[in-house]
Amino acid sequence: MGRSAAAVLLPSPSGKRAGGENFPVASLLLARRVRGQVMAFYRFARAADDVADAPGLPPEEKLSRLDAFEQGLAGGSTTAAEARSLREAVADNPILLAHAANLLHAFRRDALVDQCRDWGDLMAYCRYSAAPVGRFLLDLHGEGDDAHPASDALCAALQILNHLQDCGQDYRLLGRVYLPADWMTAAGASRGCLTGTAAGPELRLLLDRLLDQVDALIDVAAPLPARIRNRRLRLEAAVTLSVARHLATLLRCRDPLAERVRLSAAGYGRAVLAGLIGGLAGR
Repeated sequence: MGRSAAAVLLPSPSGKRAGGENFPVASLLLARRVRGQVMAFYRFARAADDVADAPGLPPEEKLSRLDAFEQGLAGGSTTAAEARSLREAVADNPILLAHAANLLHAFRRDALVDQCRDWGDLMAYCRYSAAPVGRFLLDLHGEGDDAHPASDALCAALQILNHLQDCGQDYRLLGRVYLPADWMTAAGASRGCLTGTAAGPELRLLLDRLLDQVDALIDVAAPLPARIRNRRLRLEAAVTLSVARHLATLLRCRDPLAERVRLSAAGYGRAVLAGLIGGLAGR
């Protein structure tokens, strides 16, 4: 629910789709030499995200625990073992640690703010909840800054797709709404409509408007594989793009309030195969 892109994009230790995530980076596509660092980043992001999403914790306690994660990244004494482990895994690399620290900005926002005001506010959230994931992977592989804009767009698209999938659960369980408030008003939708068992026409209009923006972000992200020199990471980016496209299409015709909208095993396999073929062909 409301997971950051780090918790959505990065692989589980088993390389499987833990927790129903749609965009795990297949660990076998990564070189063995970086897998430990990627997993340390994943565990850090998952642990901090769980703090932000803990329904029983008051905001002050969430902020205190998130501060402990940041202290750990800086080398201070901390109870956040995942922060210490990440620092050790990346050998105190300040660039890679900065990406992890940026994630904490989004988690702190989740502890205090219950809805995005408008599209700009949502994109600002994605700047911290999503973009650091792609940038961590790019910098870990020594890629250049020219890939950053396309990577940022892909990560934002993935994050918003996750918000659309979980819009009902996020509101019912956490009282949190990532759908822009002004777009909800324009569509005639209210927060209460997220408690229903099916999306009414107003909410459907809003979801489709957001999917239009997701499609635009995916278009911006399309050149990403071609801008990545590392072959394994290039294939990973191509697969992730393909899965994002397939899920965006699925959300056009399925109702996230009525069912859990996820790619089936067969659908996921087709998306991965299409991404691999495109990545190998240089598309």
